[in-house]
Amino acid sequence: MPLISRAPALRPFRMEDLPAALALWSACGLHPSQSDTEAGFRLKLSRDPDLFLVAEAPDGGLAGTILGSWDGRRGWINRLAVAPEWRGTGLAQRLMAEVEARLAARGCAKVNLLIEADNAGVQGFYARLGYTRDELIFMEKWLAPTSS
Repeated sequence: MPLISRAPALRPFRMEDLPAALALWSACGLHPSQSDTEAGFRLKLSRDPDLFLVAEAPDGGLAGTILGSWDGRRGWINRLAVAPEWRGTGLAQRLMAEVEARLAARGCAKVNLLIEADNAGVQGFYARLGYTRDELIFMEKWLAPTSS
């Protein structure tokens, strides 16, 4: 791990971050979704922009992201990603703690997250943060046609 002189600053996601965020997610093995579009993220920012955070590295690049959501009943964590050079610095825990605190301030009592099968190795990280596995069957339906 390289010597890191200054911790990344957490700030709200801005639309101009989208290309860098998409690149980071790809580099971290997170799969793009049909809703990972400019229009999709604009809609997200219209609902709860304070839950979509980036960690800006001292050089201005993105060191990490987290996309939290609040449906009025449950909180959700999506798109937690930390650039390889920032792993092991506590940045992922910092991002999680910040979004959890913001959700708790809204009255959120439970936070959910989903892990894709090919990213199962992150289960230990989430377990250390107090998350437990729940055996559920996940189903989905896209209401808009997928683009090819």
